[in-house]
Amino acid sequence: MNALEVSDLSFAYGAREALKQVSFNLAAGRFAALLGPNGAGKSTLIALLTRLYDVQRGEVRVGGHSLQTSPLPALRQLGVVFQQSTLDLDLSVEQNLRYHIALHGLSRRQGSVRIDAELARQQLTERRHERVRALNGGHRRRVEIARALLHEPRLLLLDEPSVGLDPASRLALNQHVRQLCHEGISVLWTTHLLDEVQPSDDLLILHQGRLVASARADAVSQAHGGTLGSAFTHLTAAGVHP
Repeated sequence: MNALEVSDLSFAYGAREALKQVSFNLAAGRFAALLGPNGAGKSTLIALLTRLYDVQRGEVRVGGHSLQTSPLPALRQLGVVFQQSTLDLDLSVEQNLRYHIALHGLSRRQGSVRIDAELARQQLTERRHERVRALNGGHRRRVEIARALLHEPRLLLLDEPSVGLDPASRLALNQHVRQLCHEGISVLWTTHLLDEVQPSDDLLILHQGRLVASARADAVSQAHGGTLGSAFTHLTAAGVHP
């Protein structure tokens, strides 16, 4: 079963079409990079996948559950790290996670088990009592990832997670998230930075609301000049359509 299935997804703001019949699947344990220039429709797609916007046309299924007809089971399969941090800087790492556990209705005992597991996975156990304010940007992102995984979702969605990080922290975060795929978690990583994409990744490129590429990154590169940069430039040129 795919972690994510998007079928013929379209969305309009009044007369302006932001997404036009977008379809793709994300298999279990895969890392998918979503690229697109400003105004391509990435933000609209993320808003639809997280149910900030209601689907107008098409269908979204998360872990086999329809986001339209079975939203609660679908959202239980989804963990999200938004571009703008929503951590409470004056609470400790563990207190931030405890609050999220309460929102998911887990018991304190269940919560303790899940918090211990995620802090260990994110290599944050020794920082559990530190205030988030004292952490650097990369470690704050790891706290957000730990929080997103507390309810054991199958799909982790990260919206421009490396914004504001220095190059070393950006690379470390990207490599760290990729390790989650080896544990069976699927990752959808949105970015505008080509160096965050690896040849074996699933690559999705949005342009003017249309999905103009959906394949392995190396295949997309080879089909359009041999490099990801040349492929991205060609596929997002004015007037290009799939």
